Amino acid sequence: MILAIIYKLVLRPYYKKILGQFGQKSFLPFSTKLEFAKNIFIGNQVSIGRMSWLASNPLTNNRNPILTIGDGTYIGNFAHIYCTSKIEIGKNVLFADKVYVSDNLHTFEDVNVCIINQSIKQLDTINIGDGAWIGENVCIIGASIGKQSVVGANSVVNKSIPDYCVAVGSPAKIIKRYSFEKKAWLKTNSGGDFV
Repeated sequence: MILAIIYKLVLRPYYKKILGQFGQKSFLPFSTKLEFAKNIFIGNQVSIGRMSWLASNPLTNNRNPILTIGDGTYIGNFAHIYCTSKIEIGKNVLFADKVYVSDNLHTFEDVNVCIINQSIKQLDTINIGDGAWIGENVCIIGASIGKQSVVGANSVVNKSIPDYCVAVGSPAKIIKRYSFEKKAWLKTNSGGDFV
């Protein structure tokens, strides 16, 4: 009860002040690491787990990176979402624990320079569609996930996944897609064509 009062009277006003947006009935624990909070927009009834790291940092040529998390989304513990251009997470998306999402990566072309001292490469913007489900330990790097799609645990997504698909593996490949004609999830080849 006391923690709830402290959250309401102290943390919630603090988040509303520093974030670009902090929607009604959203929850962001004190243990969350925030970088460039003014570029982070959190919708209504969003819940973010413990020890997460949210960043919208202009490390590449984009001076106004935007990280958006849509209404009703749940993000598990230890999430790491690092935006340098644009990451948009839709409404009612479900993240399990330890999910990593990034629209950038370190370059490593010059073998005479330590990777930490090389530049940051901007990748494609990321859109995670409404109602998607992202499993535990998933890495999404410069790729989008379609609405109502599922990404299995421990997958690495480096190519976009269309709407209504199930993808697994490293790199992630489509294994199922929803058939509206048969009203069922059916097996597909890696291109998403029914088999």
